[in-house]
Amino acid sequence: MNILDKIIFDKRNEIALKKSIIPVSQLENSILFGSRTISLSKMLRNSNSGIIAEHKRRSPSKAEINYSFSVEEVVKGYQNAGVCGISVLTDGKYFGGSLDDLLLARASVNIPLLRKEFIIDEYQILEAKAHGADLILLIAAVLTREEIKNLSEFAQSLGLEVLLEVHNLEELQKSIMPTLDMIGVNNRNLKTFEVSLDFSKELASEIPNEFVKISESGISSIEAINELKTYGYKGFLIGENFMKTDNPGKSASEFINLLQTNPSRV
Repeated sequence: MNILDKIIFDKRNEIALKKSIIPVSQLENSILFGSRTISLSKMLRNSNSGIIAEHKRRSPSKAEINYSFSVEEVVKGYQNAGVCGISVLTDGKYFGGSLDDLLLARASVNIPLLRKEFIIDEYQILEAKAHGADLILLIAAVLTREEIKNLSEFAQSLGLEVLLEVHNLEELQKSIMPTLDMIGVNNRNLKTFEVSLDFSKELASEIPNEFVKISESGISSIEAINELKTYGYKGFLIGENFMKTDNPGKSASEFINLLQTNPSRV
């Protein structure tokens, strides 16, 4: 059993427990459930930088990244830096996150928030909406085409945008459907944790232009982003590169300023 299989196995048990404690009606009656969402896809289409910054305390590949700052400090720093959106890890066991992190982020900023989670059940989408998310992540590696269709349709019925994450051509081909807004290519193999920007480059031409293209993970330089822009990418999800520093917000600000003074020739 690889790490991804372990995460999904644990996630199923976690969801079953949550369902027994917090009924759907409680989520639907939350203050944020009826709030209007902010479109990340529109932000990315109109942005020069396309940066999506991430709040992540740890990961299976890095035992600890950053526990020094509060959620509020990190996300406010990101917003002040001019990022297009913020990805908030909500998995507890493997990433040290929680839905409270999403709630705190929502109370602190007014830019798009992605619930970064291993979503396998509609209940998690209700949770995302109830805690202030604007969009959800669906990971093709752990879902069937039918599951992607059902989950993406349900998310859009709640006003949430959908970012689908793929890693190879097979995952992409089984997943393309009109109920997606953005397609992200994860440069990190979730089974081996190998990282290479070649994954994004190789899949770029296979992603239909109606979807906003996002490159995820392993991005740490201006040169990488400018190169990926030539492949049609509009969004760039950066997590550890900012979080591992002494001041994530300041790091994001410096990175974006550098990016804007060294624009791509696209």
